[in-house]
Amino acid sequence: MTIPQVTRENELFLSIIVPAYNEEKRLPESLPQIIRFLQQQPYKAEVIVVDDGSVDRTPEVVRQFQLEAPFLILHQVEHGGKGHAVKAGMLRARGEYLFLCDSDLSMPIEEVSKFLPPALECYDIAIASREIAGARRYNEPVYRHLMGRVFNLIVRLFAVRGIQDTQAGFKCFRREAAMQIFPLQRIKGWGFDVECLFIAQRRGMRIVEVPINWYYKERSQVRPLYDTWRMLMEVLRVRLNAWRGLYG
Repeated sequence: MTIPQVTRENELFLSIIVPAYNEEKRLPESLPQIIRFLQQQPYKAEVIVVDDGSVDRTPEVVRQFQLEAPFLILHQVEHGGKGHAVKAGMLRARGEYLFLCDSDLSMPIEEVSKFLPPALECYDIAIASREIAGARRYNEPVYRHLMGRVFNLIVRLFAVRGIQDTQAGFKCFRREAAMQIFPLQRIKGWGFDVECLFIAQRRGMRIVEVPINWYYKERSQVRPLYDTWRMLMEVLRVRLNAWRGLYG
């Protein structure tokens, strides 16, 4: 792999941001995979686990893995929602590429390379897609897929144009794009993805979708009916925020 010249003083090429709320069971499975992957790469990287006010052993689990991975950072914030945790991690990150990564690793961590040079260049945001050509889904219940497609239709109608999958929890931001988007982010819950992409499109940023292999995990904390309704309300909030001029 040929890594582009990094000009910032810290020389960090990649930051992986992992939002976590009560993830004491999943992190012992996912963190070793992330750590091994980064240890095999030729570039410098960091992993920021943002503990969103967990009430279980999430912080202790992260501290255990810090003993073997000095590039692993625990960033604790008050509980505010996934969007709240992601924003905190993005603004803390120091890499040239900032990669959002769900703690369940429903996308194998090795596929991160698809989002980085030399495999992919000339973009502002690269988002994982389960819908475009080349993507594959595994073990997903039919009802979950149908709910996702209905939600995406609403997103395309009211907020983000032309994107087939806004909700996969794996997205890569060039640093310059992230530093424009996340200070403007207002939504603290699940709908933050839509808001960030809405801001990016308003600013003329180039967004590309990357086909991934995606594995449905039954232990997902998403509550299908409640969270879908809440995300719909947050899509409308994005439009309201734009009308109020909150996105510049």
